[in-house]
Amino acid sequence: MSNYLDTTVNVYKEAALKPDVGLCCTTTPVWQLPGLSIPKIMQEMNYGCGSTVHPRDLVNNPKILYVGVGGGMEVLQFAYFSRQKEGVVGIDIVDEMLAACMENLNVAEEQNPWFSKDFVSLRKGTALSLPVEDASIDVAAQNCLFNIFTKEDLKLALTEMYRVLKPHGRLVLSDPVTEQTMPDSLKNDERLRALCLSGSLPLQEYLDMITEAGFGTVEVRAKRPYRILAPGQYDTKELIMLESVEVCAIKDPMPEDGPCIFTGKAAIYFGNEEYFDDKKGHVLMPNQPLSVCDKTAKVLAKLQRNDIFISESTYFYDGGGCC
Repeated sequence: MSNYLDTTVNVYKEAALKPDVGLCCTTTPVWQLPGLSIPKIMQEMNYGCGSTVHPRDLVNNPKILYVGVGGGMEVLQFAYFSRQKEGVVGIDIVDEMLAACMENLNVAEEQNPWFSKDFVSLRKGTALSLPVEDASIDVAAQNCLFNIFTKEDLKLALTEMYRVLKPHGRLVLSDPVTEQTMPDSLKNDERLRALCLSGSLPLQEYLDMITEAGFGTVEVRAKRPYRILAPGQYDTKELIMLESVEVCAIKDPMPEDGPCIFTGKAAIYFGNEEYFDDKKGHVLMPNQPLSVCDKTAKVLAKLQRNDIFISESTYFYDGGGCC
């Protein structure tokens, strides 16, 4: 394990022994689900930057993998949708975090009549070498962990996630990104990297790494302001804005013409015909916005029709549409 990962272990060992509510700043509300009571300690140890729990991913009692367990909040939320023995596998490299997570799950079992600790299997391991069988997972997730990695290690972590997912399985990620240049002084600061700040990549580069791992479909579900790295507080000459992005990567076969990436674009036909059909699988009904992947948006734009509007990316995608 390289030095920066040793530093990361130490940071989260401290966060396990003494909860640090300021360690991360989650930008999405905690899911309020019927019958689900989340212990206060789990919320205090919610070391993420968004949410990876999306009910539409969690149908039919899925087998779920969560890497970087933290205080166990998302492990518990996932178990809500997979109420079976070892339905959720939680992985962490920090012994103290695994112990804290198990202790918090004991509290959760007392507060939630439906929940059993048997629903969760906690295992010691690293995202770079998952102790999980090939093609055994329906939904894998990580929250504000992959941002810690160098690009070389991120490539390996994504390859591992791809390996353990079943065909058409889903990888749900939440990480900070930035469109600005991160100074080397910050990139090389091991503690800032461990805090999920200085490893932030531009969104397109982040998406490219996901598709290079083999994921044929990628959905950008949310992008929000997250943190500011300001001169005087950090070693930077300019203000750097970080955004929190939530992404779902699906282990679909890679199309011959490249991956389908949904960034919240829509196509609207407003012509005089009953509908528009490009004879390539894209049918637009009058004034009914259709979500389209970026690749399809580009193809439709090349038609240069004056009765088809293509929106810019909203970086919010909630399913459906045309690829």
